[in-house]
Formats: sequence, C-alpha cells, structure tokens
Amino acid sequence: MTAIETSRTVAVVGAGTMGQGIAQVALVAGHPVRLHDTAPGRAEQAAAAIVGRLDRLVDKGRLTGQARDAARDRLRPAADAAELADAALVVEAVVEHLPAKQELFAALEAVVADDCLLATNTSSLSVTAVAGALRLPGRLVGLHFFNPAPLLPLVEVVSGFATDEAAADSAYATAAAWGKTPVRCADTPGFIVNRIARPFYAEAFRLYEERAADPATIDAVLCEGAGFRMGPFELTDLIGQDVNEAVTRSVWDSFFHDPKFTPSLAQRRLVESGRLGRKTGHGWYPYGEGAPAPEPHTAEPCDPPAAVGIRGDLGPAAALPGMIGEAGIKVSDDEREYGPDSLIVLPGGTYLGLASGAAASDGADGTYIHFDLALDYRSCTRVALAPGAGVDPADLRAAIGLFQRLGKKVSVIEDVPGMIVARTVAMLIDFAADAEGRAVASADDIDTAMTLGVNYPGGPGEWSRRLGAHWAEDFLTELAQMYPGGRYSPSRALVRLGGNRRQGGGRS
Repeated sequence: MTAIETSRTVAVVGAGTMGQGIAQVALVAGHPVRLHDTAPGRAEQAAAAIVGRLDRLVDKGRLTGQARDAARDRLRPAADAAELADAALVVEAVVEHLPAKQELFAALEAVVADDCLLATNTSSLSVTAVAGALRLPGRLVGLHFFNPAPLLPLVEVVSGFATDEAAADSAYATAAAWGKTPVRCADTPGFIVNRIARPFYAEAFRLYEERAADPATIDAVLCEGAGFRMGPFELTDLIGQDVNEAVTRSVWDSFFHDPKFTPSLAQRRLVESGRLGRKTGHGWYPYGEGAPAPEPHTAEPCDPPAAVGIRGDLGPAAALPGMIGEAGIKVSDDEREYGPDSLIVLPGGTYLGLASGAAASDGADGTYIHFDLALDYRSCTRVALAPGAGVDPADLRAAIGLFQRLGKKVSVIEDVPGMIVARTVAMLIDFAADAEGRAVASADDIDTAMTLGVNYPGGPGEWSRRLGAHWAEDFLTELAQMYPGGRYSPSRALVRLGGNRRQGGGRS
C-alpha cells in the first residue's frame, strides 16, 4: 500500500467544522491543502480558523512555531473548483444529501486528473450511490472521519461496490500516514460504528419504555457497572436527539425495517417536543444554570449475610465467590439436590443468579433475584439487582448488603428479561458477529472501531471471547422467547461462532 506523497496536494470541499478538521489533519501531515466551499468567503474564513487553531497548538507546546508557519504557507483557500486541478486527493465534506454529493463529484471529475483519488466523508449515505453517477466510480472511496477530526484517531475506509482495491489501499495508507487509525469497511448502512452501536441506545430506550428504570439509573449502571464512558441518555443529549434519531432511522430504513434496528418511540416524542439535548437546554435531562444533576437510584445501606452457598462456577460471574470470601463472608458449597447449578444461595433460600434472557420471576424452581452482568466484577462500582415476584424483603436486603460489602453501589430495578448491561452487551456482540459474518469488516477492525470510535471499554469480539462465545447466543435465544418478533433472535453468524467454539472445546 502506498500513501499519497506529502508533496502532492490534498483538496477539501466543504469548509464546515468537519471539512476544516480534515484539512487541518492533512496540513499538519505535510501536504499542500486547498480548501474550497461554494459559499462566497467561506473558504477564507475557514482557513483563518484553521490557522487560529494551529496558533493554539503552538501555545500549548504541541506544535513548533516553525511547523505552524510552514503549514500556514501550504494552506490556500480556493474560490473556484478549477483551482483543485492539481489535487492527488479530494475529500468531500458537504451536506448529507445524495444528489448534492453526486453533483459535486461529477463536477470534480471534469477538473481533476483521472488518477486523482476521490473520497466522501459521508456518515450515513451509500458510498456506492455517491459514486454511481461518476465516469470512473472505482476511484471513489469513503473516508469517514469522526468529529473532531484532528483529535479522534479513527477513520473508516469504506469500499463501495465499484471501488477499486487500489483506491481503498491508497486511502488506507494515506490515513495511516496522517497519524490516524484506519479500519476497512464494506459499504453497509452505518458502516462499522453507526451500525454496531445501535443497540447501545436502542436497548436503553426500550428499557426506559418498559419502566425498568429511569434514565439516570440506566446510565449509571452502564457506566459504573460496565465501564462505558457515557450512558446512552447522556450521550444522545450531547450528540443531539434529532441527530441520533436521524441516524437510527436512516439505518433502519436502509435495512428495510429489520426489527433489530427499530427506532424508539420515546426518543421520537422527545424530538417532536423540541427537547433535543444540551443544545436546547433539555433532552432526557435538563441543562442550564440551576438544573439538577441526574441522580440514579441507589439502595440504602443494608447488612450483608453472614454466609452464602455457591452452586456451580457462576460463568461470567466466576470472580464473585473469591471476592465474597475476601470480604469476610463465609462461602460454602450448596449441597441441595434441587435448583439450577450456577447461582448464589442466600440464607433465606432465595437464589441470586446472573441475569439471563428470562425475568427473575420466570424461575420455576425457586425464588430468584437477578444481578446484572459486569465486564469486570472487581473493578465495577455499581451492580443492578432485579428481584422476582414474591422475594422476601429480607432476602432482597441481604442481596443488596452482599454487593455493598463488595464495595459496590446497588441499584434495584424492575424485573425485566435481560436487565441492563447483559442485554446491551449481548446485542452488541450479536451485531458485531453479524457484521463480521457478512464481511462488513474483520473482527479486529470491528473491535478497533468500537473502542476508538465510541470509546467502548472493549470490543464486542473481546467480550465474546471473555464471556464465552456461546453466552450471547444462549442469552439472546432465551430473550427472543420473551420478546417474539425477531429483534432478539441471534444472528446466523453468532450461532455459527458459538457452534465452532463448542466443537473446539467449549468456552474460550
């Protein structure tokens, strides 16, 4: 793979926030940069803004004055598209409107040389469709930067149906030479990140619609219990509810209303009400001076049990028996002849089991309290509990006290199948397996994209290996029985993966 030489010109069309960011990246990498916008004076204003940001980098010691001066000299606003004729690469960052992009690239083809690489920064449109009207569609590739482009490392390199392999290779190598972390992706709705991330929002919103818990509690459980940087309610308030819902609807429409991608009615009502998040002063949460901070439901202190019984290895929660013993609570093997074979038994006889695809109340062989999945039980700081119908309040207090003794805050939620973290993680694993199975991207690129693009605490492939490849399949199979309709049916790729792992010796 050969990157475009730094002596060659890079042109950026569209002088908005994203266009300016991409131009700055190419400029700092050493290229001459031409910045063009159809709005009169916009390119000049954008060039001045870029120079201002370079000045601030010098002030912070991140760029030398000499490098700033050299970059400033390489940057030139272009009032007319004809000034882009010598470009080796043109990156488009204009409005997300297919006819506008098609018209732009058709005009560029009349200006640039036939060996000029063309790239679209679209986040929601088909790269194949953008290239469809071109004379040489093979030279157009998707280069999807994340905002702010100078700071975020991930770039999705998207090959449309007609994209030449050499064009994709050149785009990949160039992004890497610019200091970015590129990942390869086939042209699919949402590409990697916006496709696979849908359940992170959708499951939280559905849990809210089911009245499992309030937004602040769901956010806290996902952040403090699973290590996500921001919860879905806070994050969509930051993104903008209208923007996030538009992406969700675009992906849903593009997949012909597949139930796995169904948008949220609650979010639709939020958008209709004008509560778009931080930019309007109110979204899921209120903002502005005097607005109260979101407060998750946290259980009051309770006394832990003196002893518990353990049956089985607890699967993904296998760390808990050791942690319980370290906390000074007596741990013994439960020798009863009835009941399932992987759980904690409280002194009152109630079973404390890891969240499954069923509700705690659905247990036919005893009284249950479910505890949610944690990706790392030692480091997590919050655990959710869901008591089944008929649980003795004393046993619920004992369960709360048990996790509090382990140093965790506890949120008690309603008894819903799958709970919060387990349902979200299982769906993310399934979406990633499906994308890999359909050759959208490799497993490694998917994990890289999700950790760098949306700051997940790990990649879905990593979680699958840690939890056991069969865990998500079994979990979703059970969840699909609770919610018929196809939303939770495990993908064929996930089923194949689970089968392969079983044949290879079970869990990994």
